[in-house]
Amino acid sequence: MKATEKVGKGKGKGKGKGKGKAPPRAPAPPAPAQVSRFPDRLLLPEELIPREDVRLALEDAGCLDGRRCTLSFEVTTRLVLAAGILTDLPMRAVFKASCSLLSAVGSYVPCRAALCIARRRLGVAPLRRLFLRVVRPLATPSTPGCFYRGMRLVAVDSTTLAVPDSEANVRAFGRPSAGGRGDSAFPLIRKTSLVEIGTHAELAFVVKPAARGAGTGERSAAVPICRKLRADMLLLWDRGFYSYELWGLVLSRGADVLGRVKSRPSLPRVENLPDGSYLSEVYRNDHRKRRNGATRVRVIVYTHGDPKRVGRGEEHRLMTTPLDHEKFPAEELILLYHERWEIESAYDEQKAHHAPLVPGKEADLRSETPAGVVQEVYALSLGHFVTRALMSEAAAREGIDPDRLSFVGTLRVLRDALPDYAHAPEDRKAEAYAAILDRVAAERLPPRRDRVNPRVVKRKMSRYLKKRDRHRGPQTVTEPFHRYILILR
Repeated sequence: MKATEKVGKGKGKGKGKGKGKAPPRAPAPPAPAQVSRFPDRLLLPEELIPREDVRLALEDAGCLDGRRCTLSFEVTTRLVLAAGILTDLPMRAVFKASCSLLSAVGSYVPCRAALCIARRRLGVAPLRRLFLRVVRPLATPSTPGCFYRGMRLVAVDSTTLAVPDSEANVRAFGRPSAGGRGDSAFPLIRKTSLVEIGTHAELAFVVKPAARGAGTGERSAAVPICRKLRADMLLLWDRGFYSYELWGLVLSRGADVLGRVKSRPSLPRVENLPDGSYLSEVYRNDHRKRRNGATRVRVIVYTHGDPKRVGRGEEHRLMTTPLDHEKFPAEELILLYHERWEIESAYDEQKAHHAPLVPGKEADLRSETPAGVVQEVYALSLGHFVTRALMSEAAAREGIDPDRLSFVGTLRVLRDALPDYAHAPEDRKAEAYAAILDRVAAERLPPRRDRVNPRVVKRKMSRYLKKRDRHRGPQTVTEPFHRYILILR
């Protein structure tokens, strides 16, 4: 006790009077002249995300600092973008990896709370505006596998992402039902995306809660996505997306559609075509009986007899807007529809390879607030776009299909080469960027083999009981454990 009292007395006294040592102070923040260079080690290539676009995005969102601070809006934006590349690191580690000035200014690293506050100050708007400025279709008419008869191939689909189990995320996104076993383990969001098939570039996306409710389904989320379509696009979608209104919206944008449909709606034969397809008409529900406002469509009904493939003997229905059977033969469209699965490969890149589960990350995303979740989704999408843009440019230089290059290999090259690119003198930036493209072009994959992927799961349900609301949060007890010990004799 005396030693404890002695140390305690020394703490509150003036300099040099107490015998106890004062606690170490945190390193001082860098000087304002140095702040402008934070973080300087992970500058994304100007050819992909120009600094001017970052500045304009911040200006459009009203996020320009009047003062110079360590975590200014610009610095925080660049940190969030770096986190979209270094997805296996927490934010403080991203800060350390992004700053080569740490040796000059000491070991100053903002605490986790300061980084969270800076991200909250930044919000979602700058990342959204930067996404709109930067993201674009990557394929050109000469890019293999990206066009069909002059139409750019795009697809729409959705995926779910698990977010941290915080109270704010539960209130914002909810827990979808898991059937009779209760609600899902984590709150889920549904991301509906428009993806360029040949390059896997995510051109647009919408984030909504995955829990069932009004306006949360993938069909309603596809409405703003379809407004991004252009007249030179052919949209592929799965059978859950069809509605008369959505079909009309695509047509109003001047785009074409090739999509699978369920057994409903009714598609009576109006005219048989020589290639086995037929013309039909679709109506709004209240106009069918009066036969007003009909929209002419083309229907292809087919099956297959390969015993090694999924869906043998099942009837599949495709509905499309191109009505010319000579220019667009039915068999070509059947084979073309299978290209829709490229969007599933894009989701696999994002979830399993770009931002996989790592130690300390129990959900797909890290953010514990709804705004942070959306901000993180934008950062990951921009990071995925940067990787895919490098692959597309490297493939164009080699004259090959972009899917012949490895996404994982390119991501590793990008993470390794960014510091060297950032430190290159301005007159050597183009040379450094060309070296990155050469390394990406070397990440070749063998030609794709014909594969079959049945819809099955690798893990069965656990034998343990489902986690319920009463199990969430810390479980408190009133008595120590030793009072309840019974030794059996």
